[in-house]
Formats: sequence, structure tokens, C-alpha cells
Amino acid sequence: MSKHVNKVTGAGLLIALGIIYGDIGTSPLYVFNSIINGRLVDESLILGSLSCIIWTLTLITTVKYVMLILRADNNGEGGTFSLFALVRRRKKWLVIPAMIGGAALLADGIITPPISITAAIEGLKNIPSLHDISVNTIMYIVIGILIVFFLMQQFGTGSIGKLFGPVMFIWFTMIAILGISHLADDLSIIRAFNPYYAVKFLASHPGAFGLLGAVFLCTTGAEALYSDLGHCGKSNIRITWVYVKICLVLNYLGQGAYILHKYKGVEITKAFKESTNLNTFYDIMPPWFVLIGVIIAASAAIIASQAMIAGSFTLIGEALRLNIWPKMKVNFPSEAKGQLFIPGLNTLMFVGCLAVVLYFKESSKMEAAYGLAIIITMIATTILFANYLVLHRVKSIFIYTFLIVYLTIEIAFIIALSHKFLDGGYITLLLAFMMFLVMYVWYRSRKIKNRYVEFVKLEDYISKLEELSNDTTVPKYATHLVYMTSANNPKEIEHKIIYSILNGKPKRADIYWFVHVDTMDDPYTCEYEVTHIIPNDIIRVEFKLGFRVAPRMNLMFKKVVEDLVTNREVNVTSRYESQQKNNVVGDFKFIVLEKFLSQDNELPLIERIVMRLHFWLKQLSLSEERGFGLEQSNVVVEKFPLIVALTTKLKLKRVFSSEEEAV
Repeated sequence: MSKHVNKVTGAGLLIALGIIYGDIGTSPLYVFNSIINGRLVDESLILGSLSCIIWTLTLITTVKYVMLILRADNNGEGGTFSLFALVRRRKKWLVIPAMIGGAALLADGIITPPISITAAIEGLKNIPSLHDISVNTIMYIVIGILIVFFLMQQFGTGSIGKLFGPVMFIWFTMIAILGISHLADDLSIIRAFNPYYAVKFLASHPGAFGLLGAVFLCTTGAEALYSDLGHCGKSNIRITWVYVKICLVLNYLGQGAYILHKYKGVEITKAFKESTNLNTFYDIMPPWFVLIGVIIAASAAIIASQAMIAGSFTLIGEALRLNIWPKMKVNFPSEAKGQLFIPGLNTLMFVGCLAVVLYFKESSKMEAAYGLAIIITMIATTILFANYLVLHRVKSIFIYTFLIVYLTIEIAFIIALSHKFLDGGYITLLLAFMMFLVMYVWYRSRKIKNRYVEFVKLEDYISKLEELSNDTTVPKYATHLVYMTSANNPKEIEHKIIYSILNGKPKRADIYWFVHVDTMDDPYTCEYEVTHIIPNDIIRVEFKLGFRVAPRMNLMFKKVVEDLVTNREVNVTSRYESQQKNNVVGDFKFIVLEKFLSQDNELPLIERIVMRLHFWLKQLSLSEERGFGLEQSNVVVEKFPLIVALTTKLKLKRVFSSEEEAV
């Protein structure tokens, strides 16, 4: 992470406004509409729900995320997998909450663009000339925006990102002014700052606990504060949050005062909403300003969507490096640190967003699917952060207090949100489950495969490799033969690599290279070590790459060789006499060993299903060589059977012919 990101600067504050608060910043578009939907408006409902909103923003966003969890930065980086990287060595089972949290965040990334953009565009109904605009027309506009939005992802957000900060500053200033302009409608709304009204509301108001699901929508973007830590730095986030929270609270207060003033004693039925085009966010705008407001709101919604999509790319990029997601092609649209584009994920999320819009059509119906995923992510973050506190030897009383307080709050929210399950919440959970299943299958299959991997001592085969290298009776396979190895110990090598070189048709080469990639917990480490096992004969190169660094092996290995040649540590000149005279560089051949599931396996049912799913996903994912960033022209892929549990109960009976019996 760049040092300037940690400093509080005008540019840093503007960047933080632009890319951090899109999701949480657009929540006023739909929170109060969801709260009053189907309810009788009275002082208890408005004051109580507003008090719940204020204290939810305070306890979850301000205290938990801004004050506490931002401390858990992994060399300046944040997010579910960054936090997992910090604590994964403590307990092996922590990978489960990490995968659950990551999967739920991806599901939230599919729901956020449709609900934010649809809620913004629905403001067109509040323009007199567009009063009768149909739901389908709004839906088509939203789909058009989504198509352009996802097509633009491949070009990166470098130039567009510069506009995000000013646009979001205008957005937050606008919602604050709109809120202030309606405070005078009912100044008693200020009492909502008193948590007494939240407690009283939850304890006595009919159906209040169920309304917590609507209240929770006010803080759905809190996780983004931590996920995008690396782009802005904690100081810039903490300072901008003060301004953002003030603007949000002022707008909620203004909406609350307006509702109490105009609709007190009115039951907000579906028929009433349709006849009046009730939308509390746009209703507090002057009629002449609504079109401008819709444009600003749509811009803010697109920015919110961009933040979630970019966050999803980063999340999967980290999962790829941590080896808990199938290999996918990763592009880098610009030189900006951490900015990446994953075409397969972009397509997947576009299809998901399109399906959500076509299925729900209206933002009020999408609210049912919203919130369930992100509260699951928050619970996962709570568990991971508690383990982070343990590692940093924080006193047990503080750790247990943190766990009890936040698990109580978050479990209350998840129970409240569960009543939305049949109304559409199952969509989010289904998406999250599918994402988790992919992660779990990829992770579990790796554990199963590791039972098969057999490592041998390299020193036992050094003499044989030297003999083969000098045996002129064997045709030379390549001047430089490079194998990708998973052996962490430099003194070991996979048996299958030795088998590939020595058995069958031997692969003679002048120099054997064994290349290992080690994924580091530090996000941006990019280092290498070289071990000359036999100078100019057998060399091991170990790359130490952070979990956010793409393994571009073709370029990286070339740079290593150039460094070794410059330092006169290796001679890469071809050893063919005719080419050696002219100092021609020898050819490099990469060998990638690719597994396939052998029919000779005898696995338990669950493991058999996991392995079959793994190889099905493998067919859909990026090939081994492309996953390592190797050029296909100098790569040979060797397939070998994966036998993790050899069949022992083979029923085979010998039958003798009559002639044999006679003998």
C-alpha cells in the first residue's frame, strides 16, 4: 500500500467519499419506504424506527467497523480474506467463516446494483409529466443502465473514478440539505437520538422486531468500509465517515419529520402507495428539483454498484491466490494498484443482476432479498476479528464483551430478516450458498488431493538427473526444462515429477528448473529466492507472492533468468556445438502436470461427490498453464491419474478351462 494513502489529504478524503460509501450512502432511497410499507403511521413507529436507525449506524458502522475492525489491516489492506489471512494460522476451521463471509458478500454484490439503481430511477414517478410511467418502462431503463455498466468494467475505473468523489460529495450534501429543510415539519423528531425510544419501540410496538429487517438496510454498506481500506487508508475513512454519518442522519430525520407531519394516522397500504406514488425520499424534494434529484441519485447508485463490483473482483482475486476458488482469467485494465477485471465473474454478476431485475421488477420487492447476505458477512467478520484480538493478546473480558454484544445484535437482525425468506430472501441465500459451495468444493478437494501427493528427497535423484543430463545417447528434450512444483521444502520434490523425467521416455535437458509459488499473507509481497542445487544443472526458484499479486510466471521467470545471467550465476547459452559458438540462448520448455480423476478410486460418498464437482469446475475454469500465466507455445501439459484411495475390494475370480483342469 502506498504511503500517501495513510495520510489525511484532500485527495484522499475525496477518494474515500467516492468509492467507500456508495452502498450505505444510497440507503435513504429505500429504508423509510420499507419501514412504513403496510404500517399505520404513528409517533411510536417513526420515532422508534428512526432511533433504531441512528443507533444501528452508531453501534455497527461507527463502533464496530470504523473504530475497531479498521485496526485489523493486513499491511494496509482490508476485507474478509485479508482478515482471514491474518488469523488463518490460529485455527484451521476459520476458513469456513471466511468462505461463508466471502460468498455472502458476492451475493450482496449481485443484489446491490439492481436495488440501488431501480430505487433511484423510480423517482421518475414523482415528476408530474411522468406520473404514470409503468413498472416495465423503469425496468427497461434499469436493464439498459446495467448493460452499459457491465460493458464498461473491462476498461477499468481509473478515469471514471476521478468523478466519483465530487459526485458523492454532491449527493451527501444534497441529502443533508433535504433533511434539514424538513426538520421543522416536526421538531420532536430530534428525540430519536435517545436510545430509550428504540428500546421502547422494540419492546412494545406490534411487529417491531420484524421491522428490524428494514432498519438493517441503513447499514448494509458497512462492510465496504473495511473491504476498500487499501484504496483510501483508515484515517481518510474515519474522517469522511463523520461527514457521511451526519448527512445520513439529517436525511433520515427529515424524512421522519415529513412522514409524521403528512401521514400521521394513515395506514400505508399498497393501494394508498399506488394512488399517491408515495416515495418518502423523493417526496421531500421540491417538485422542480425532482428530475435533478433523480439524476444525482442514479449517479450515486451507479457509483454504489461500481464499488460493490470492484470489491467482488478484489475478493475473487484474493480467493484465487488463497486457492479457494477455481482459476479464472484476470486482466489488469490499468497500472493502478489492486485494480483488476475478471471477465468470467463480470459475466456471472451481470446475469445475476439481470435475473434479479426481471424477477422482482420493483425496488420495494427487492428489499426482501436484500440484507440477509450482508448480515451473514458481518457475523463472519465478527468471528474472524475476535480471533484477531486473541492473536494480539487483548484481555479476554474485552474479547467476550465484543463477541456477546455484536453476536447478540447481529443474530437479532438475522432472525428479523429471516421473515423475508419466502418473500425473496431465499434468492440471496441461494446465491450465497452456490458461491460457498464452489469455494468449499475447491478447498476440500485440495485437502483430499494432498493425501495422494507423494514427496521424495531430491538428493536421492540428483545423481540420476546428472547422468541423464550428460547422456548423449538420449535425444535432448529441451535445453532448459522447467517444472512447476508444489513442494514447500526445497529438499523435496513430487514423485510424479521425478517419474515424468526419468521413467518411460526420459526427458533429457541441460538444466532442470523447479519453480515453486508460495502465497504469502502479506497482500503485495513480490520476491524470489534461488537455490543452486547443482550449479548450472539443477536450480530451484521459489516465488513469494502476496495474495493480491497475479502469478505471471512467464514474465517473472524470464526476469529471474535475466538477473541470474547478469550476476553470472547461470549460463543459459545452448550447449549444442553449432549454437554454442554463436552464443544462442537455449530453449525453455515448461512442463505442467494436470490431474484427472482415476476410475480406480474407492472414496466415501461425500468425498466422491466433492471430487466429481471439483473436476467439473476444473473443466469450466482456466487451464493450469494459463492460470500460472504461461505462454502456450512453450508449455507441455502432461495428464496423470489422480488416485487418492485405491480400490482394494476388487472381485476377480480365475476360471480354468477344461484342458487346464485335466492337466
